[in-house]
Amino acid sequence: MGRLLLILAIVIAVVWLLRRALAGPRKQASGESPGAAGGDLVSCAHCGVNLPKTEARSAGGRYYCSEEHWRAGPREG
Repeated sequence: MGRLLLILAIVIAVVWLLRRALAGPRKQASGESPGAAGGDLVSCAHCGVNLPKTEARSAGGRYYCSEEHWRAGPREG
């Protein structure tokens, strides 16, 4: 009976470890928001959409979501 419980405990531990490994990385428990890892968000000067600063194009201290909006410039009004 003791061996059966030991084998059962080992099987449960292996299954738990495999599921945990296959689940991928989880959020850190440091309390950071999910967007904090991607950097600061900026707003497109043309359309106003929010996007990570690392993905934005910048010109003249303004940020744009695409090359088309960068060429068009900021929206007036």
